[in-house]
Amino acid sequence: MPAERLLPTTEAEDLLALTREIARDELAPVAAEYEEHERFPREQFRLLGRSGLLGLPYPEEWGGSALPYEVYLQVLEELAAAWMTVGVGVSVHTMSCYALARHGTEEQRARFLPDMLGGDLLGAYALSESHAGSDAAALTTRARREGDDYLVNGAKAWITHGGQADFYTTMVRTSDDGARGISCLLVDAGTPGVEFTPPERKMGLTGSSTTQVLFSGARVPTDRLLGAEGQGFKIALSALNSGRLGIAACAVGLAQAALDEAVSYAKQRTQFGRTIIDFQGLGFLLADMAAAVESARATYLEAARRRDRGLPFVRQASIAKLVATDAAMKVTTDAVQVLGGAGYTRDFPVERYLREAKVPQIFEGTNQIQRVVIARQLREADVTG
Repeated sequence: MPAERLLPTTEAEDLLALTREIARDELAPVAAEYEEHERFPREQFRLLGRSGLLGLPYPEEWGGSALPYEVYLQVLEELAAAWMTVGVGVSVHTMSCYALARHGTEEQRARFLPDMLGGDLLGAYALSESHAGSDAAALTTRARREGDDYLVNGAKAWITHGGQADFYTTMVRTSDDGARGISCLLVDAGTPGVEFTPPERKMGLTGSSTTQVLFSGARVPTDRLLGAEGQGFKIALSALNSGRLGIAACAVGLAQAALDEAVSYAKQRTQFGRTIIDFQGLGFLLADMAAAVESARATYLEAARRRDRGLPFVRQASIAKLVATDAAMKVTTDAVQVLGGAGYTRDFPVERYLREAKVPQIFEGTNQIQRVVIARQLREADVTG
């Protein structure tokens, strides 16, 4: 289990206790079954919404909890430790609300945010395209103004919650002026002209639906524009900075779950008359796994504290995402090794953890892109900041 947390308030301690209870009683018991049958956990997201866990970092006036990111991320870690699909889903939903919460008008926020943060509406974040992944500014989905509507045509790819979400925070091209020609629209799932491909067949997170989103003459009212025309790319990057912290926290939760399983097994499994945890070679492996988990946790928490204090955190967010997701990949791989042949079977959860650990190294910007961001930040900023 993770080390004792130092939370800023009693309210935060109670919230984390509630999260652990829900994770233990409602998420962990059904995770393997849902993943095996590729079943989307919509009811679980509704439960989290009713429990107040879908709007933690957003203001109370719209149904949020106005909690620090430091606390929100620890909630994500607990959810992901029980069920990675749900942890990632909450992170994606939170990121999908970001553009509206930060850049929407008062009227837009009052109209849409309460249902989003309360769990009645589940969100998706539609930025990537098949030819515009790491190079997001190359997106071509176009929105042309026509009276009181935008006429949207194009396709988005690799969209988490695709076909399941109620709204899509969608980046579209409103002019040909490169990154400055991108705008942000809040698109209802039921908009005529919006369709979804069958879910991708993935190696992990199989309970999470990932699809393409197709726009064929979809009419989106102009009052669904978030921010001004041309601000979309800046909005997208800003949302990703916070979203990377969410993925880092989820990766730590997954790694912690793998470590817990490996330690439990090593304490019970005997060879040559001793439990295998007593063999130095394996004990050192577990020690390295524990060091990786706690180091990654400290990294994301420090980045979150900078965000909470209003300090620059772009570099720290990329570092946290890079460190935590690489750690999760190694820790889950080593957990399978600790369990040996048993770890390679579906009788134990570590094989699923290993499959789930790969994609966090890819989404919210690949870890290669994180290195680009970090290097650019080192070049352009005071490295002590």
